[in-house]
Amino acid sequence: MLDTRSVLALILGGGRGTRLSPLTDYRAKPAVPLAGKYRLIDIPISNCINSHINKIFVLTQFLSNSLHTHIRQTYRFDNFSGGFTDLLAAQQTMDGGTDWYEGTADAVRKNLRHLDHKGIEYVLILSGDQLYRMDYRAMLQTHIKNEAEVTIAAIPVARSAAKSLGVMRCDETGQVTGFLEKPQTDEEIELVRMDPDWIDRQGVQSQGRDCLASMGLYVFNRDLLFEILEKTDYQDFGKEVFPAAIRSRRVQVHMFDDYWEDIGTIQAFYEANLQLAQAEPLFDLVCPEAPVYSRARFLPPAIIEGASIEGSLIADGCRIGSGTVIENSVIGLRCLIGENVTIRDSIIMGSDFFDTDEEVQTFVKAGEPPIGIGSGSKIVGSILDKNCQVGENVVIENVQGVESSDDNDPCFIRDKIPILIKGATLADGWTLQ
Repeated sequence: MLDTRSVLALILGGGRGTRLSPLTDYRAKPAVPLAGKYRLIDIPISNCINSHINKIFVLTQFLSNSLHTHIRQTYRFDNFSGGFTDLLAAQQTMDGGTDWYEGTADAVRKNLRHLDHKGIEYVLILSGDQLYRMDYRAMLQTHIKNEAEVTIAAIPVARSAAKSLGVMRCDETGQVTGFLEKPQTDEEIELVRMDPDWIDRQGVQSQGRDCLASMGLYVFNRDLLFEILEKTDYQDFGKEVFPAAIRSRRVQVHMFDDYWEDIGTIQAFYEANLQLAQAEPLFDLVCPEAPVYSRARFLPPAIIEGASIEGSLIADGCRIGSGTVIENSVIGLRCLIGENVTIRDSIIMGSDFFDTDEEVQTFVKAGEPPIGIGSGSKIVGSILDKNCQVGENVVIENVQGVESSDDNDPCFIRDKIPILIKGATLADGWTLQ
């Protein structure tokens, strides 16, 4: 019988997040806004809470201030539950040296002293930059039922997707017998491919998928995790820990076949956000039995003055002017949008605050637009980070189909997607060249 009080969750905040730049130039990757009102870190923490796991550490080392603020203001457990959500940032210590985290396993090793809690039998290691919904108790039950020492969550994928993931081979009982990180050739994939019939027998429809990819979610027996990290200098779970553990330990696979997206690139972030705005999203934010939590804000309802909105998410505190057209987009908190604006296939992250009347007048006197989007502007296929000041008749659209560019500072292009950086100002009439 599983007692979730014996489980400690450890969420890895990731590295610099360079593939999500410039969104990660000002914040840690788990703090990147999601779906208008959430942050990426809300996903694994919400999954923990919905799984009745309330001892949670978040590990990070880059630009952690906004992440720390969000966690501190959002996740507070009562004094009687014994629960907590704490952030562990890389730091100089007497015993750990001055090095940054050198990999996923190294990050855990440098924080072992924080994990030495009384009564903890299992350590659940999670990623902080994925979008999915899972009851971790099912994974823990798989771990206990099979008397495993390590359990890895796996999702069936096609060969084309396997090249960017860790891929596993299992025996008939689901014990992992092989693990290869990011196989690049057909010969390498053949070493770890699974028979689709075996996948079907696990209650999961293979549908032509013959590779089992690691989701980056692991359960370790607490004592084994400490033993491995204290006796070796392994830096990465996928490249070093698992290949070694498979040879001498019981490593089990836990099958999962629902929506799961690793939000590691601008393209993945863009597509995942817009998919949430669809009429039947693959990941539904509306789930009464397993909601997504975030910081409670005291904001007024959105005010929409004669605008046309279709297939979009509109967060609290927005004001949208008449004649404006919004299609297939995500509109974040406190978005102030003028009249006759066109926003299509875009993510507008909104603002952290409202300008006062005095501040607006200051902007006007200085010849600058206030925070928001001015009348007559057109934004297509783009991402606008927080607190942007966009003037009137501005055009942000990659008409030329440029793959990547830094030539229009403060608006960069990544994966053909224009990205206006946080706090940027665009004067009236500005157009992306």
